[in-house]
Amino acid sequence: MPEQSEQQQYLEHTENWVKQVIMKYNLCPFARREVERASIRYVVVEEHKPKMVLQALLAECRLLDEQPEVETTLVILPRGFEGFYAFLDLVDLANDLLFEQGFEGEYQLATFHPDYCFDGEPQDDAANYTNRAPYPTLHLIREASMEKVLADYDDPESIPERNIRFARRKGSDFFARLLAQCTQPPSRD
Repeated sequence: MPEQSEQQQYLEHTENWVKQVIMKYNLCPFARREVERASIRYVVVEEHKPKMVLQALLAECRLLDEQPEVETTLVILPRGFEGFYAFLDLVDLANDLLFEQGFEGEYQLATFHPDYCFDGEPQDDAANYTNRAPYPTLHLIREASMEKVLADYDDPESIPERNIRFARRKGSDFFARLLAQCTQPPSRD
């Protein structure tokens, strides 16, 4: 069997994370529908310069504009943003760009990183795992779709608090194992 390309591995690892962590443990109650509809686009951007990543992000916004059947895009950044603070700098630039290019109100970013740490929280707090992913990832979300699903969801403000309680109850070791499993080859049982 031929070796998978690195890019294919990044895609597979991220899709595993969406299915085996986000969907399985209901961290995003809206993920299951999109996984089942196959409406999530996974894109690897190998660029490591912020300007090039931002150009790729804009291209994804335009693609979403042109392809309404694609609900959301996960932009996976396997190189250049391994440091969490460099990633946060990129996120600030990306949010500014969405505003400058007229995409504010159309798309919003959710962000994930292997070393994600909420402001003011200790690095080892299990709650950080609610935003940890195998690779730095920018998640483009259609705001209109989000507004629609939130309108039909009882108490959407409770989602983050519920996730934090769940993560802390399960613990960091549990989530570290889950993340590691997402990047392992499937077992041949």
